[in-house]
Amino acid sequence: MTCGTPCSPINRTTRGLGRRALALSAAVLLSLQPALTPTLAADPRYAVSSDGQMNARVLSLGVSKSVVIDLPRDIKDVLVADPLIANAVVRSAQRAYIIGVKVGQTNIVFFDSAGQQIAAYDIAVTRDLNGIRSAIKQTLPNSDIRVEGVGVKGVLLSGSVASPIEAQQAGDIATRLAEGADNVVNSIVVRGRDQVMLKVTVAEVQRDLIKQLGIDLSGSLNYGTAVVNFNNTTPFTAYGKQLVTGNAITAAFGSAPSVSATLKAMESAGVVRTLAEPNLTAISGESATFVAGGEFPVPSGYNYDPISRVGTTQLTFKKFGISLNFTPVVMSEGRISLRVMTEVSELSDDNAITLAQFTGPGLTVPSIKTRRAETTLEIPSGGSMAMAGLIHEQTKQAINGLPGMAQIPVLGTLFRSRDYMNRQSELMVLVTPYVVRAVAQKDLSRPDDGFTDASDPQGDLLGSINRIYGVPGKPAPARNYRGAYGFITD
Repeated sequence: MTCGTPCSPINRTTRGLGRRALALSAAVLLSLQPALTPTLAADPRYAVSSDGQMNARVLSLGVSKSVVIDLPRDIKDVLVADPLIANAVVRSAQRAYIIGVKVGQTNIVFFDSAGQQIAAYDIAVTRDLNGIRSAIKQTLPNSDIRVEGVGVKGVLLSGSVASPIEAQQAGDIATRLAEGADNVVNSIVVRGRDQVMLKVTVAEVQRDLIKQLGIDLSGSLNYGTAVVNFNNTTPFTAYGKQLVTGNAITAAFGSAPSVSATLKAMESAGVVRTLAEPNLTAISGESATFVAGGEFPVPSGYNYDPISRVGTTQLTFKKFGISLNFTPVVMSEGRISLRVMTEVSELSDDNAITLAQFTGPGLTVPSIKTRRAETTLEIPSGGSMAMAGLIHEQTKQAINGLPGMAQIPVLGTLFRSRDYMNRQSELMVLVTPYVVRAVAQKDLSRPDDGFTDASDPQGDLLGSINRIYGVPGKPAPARNYRGAYGFITD
């Protein structure tokens, strides 16, 4: 303090009191400094590293959005690395407002009057994603999905949902609002995905009726020194091959001019029943494949060695049997979306070919009869649907004979053959999905439960091939049987 006149005792006393007050304030601040540091370190926003510097806190902002920052000490100075990306506005001693300007990254550091760092923030300014968040929350209210910005246009989806269909819906919403699927990264986790068991039934009944009737004539006529031999063999062309092998009647007429007639007649009726029931279980959203069948050889080429003069036939193998491939997706309200492909194939003599060999009999290559269905459908758990069906009826009839003679009303029967075929078939493919859970092993039964080979006396004297036993866990059947018992074989 400066006085124009000599200082009075009161003034000197005031200066002494001021010095003692300043010294007391400095002592209080020094004593409180150790107590203040743990308080700042305990706050996760203002964590202090081992070298005494503040750890920067990551802060995400949308363009033209702001956030309020409350600091523990008075702000003296603010450092903004790039004000064109984000800016800091200080309205009071311990409160600041951070505003996002444009998409980018920068950092902001706050200092106190002593030049010590109060807080540091790594600012990531992204596009405004509140529209995507509100749309996902409105569409999927029970989901836990977080939407974050990555780069200039990128969107990251994280969190968890109850089913894969909800994760797909969230991805579709973000893709539409983010203007392109390339800008969306879907990292949503599905909680407790369901398991789906698919039961497929392929049932087919086929009935064939074939009738073949024809007469073959052969003979010789002598007129003086001239001899005329004739032979009329009538083929069967409707079915494609002759069924008449040993079912024929032959008669001869005359001695010198002899005529021989062979009557060929055959009627065939057959019924074929095909049933396949493959079952397969897969996790919702994953694909599964089941195959039960085999392979058969098909000649694909022939190699001849001129030195050893030995030829070898090259073979390739073709697959046949039962196959099932499906991809289930469990949707809301217990409905299941299925992508199904099933196939049942078997060897058939129809359209089979026989390849001639240099030595020995020819090689017969069978054909494959295939029933295949592939589609996408939606079914509730436990419900059934016919995914494919076919009713097929085919009729063929052919008459072959000697021109002119075959058209005679009654007598022409001797010079012609009639081949008739009628084939009727009905095919149906049924699918039934179930949402399943794992069970204890004791609750499952195997096909060989209760199966035991028959003993030698039973096999030799009674012709038994197995002994009858009850399924474990069920009461044994009574022993007062009468008559034949066991498995029924059609």
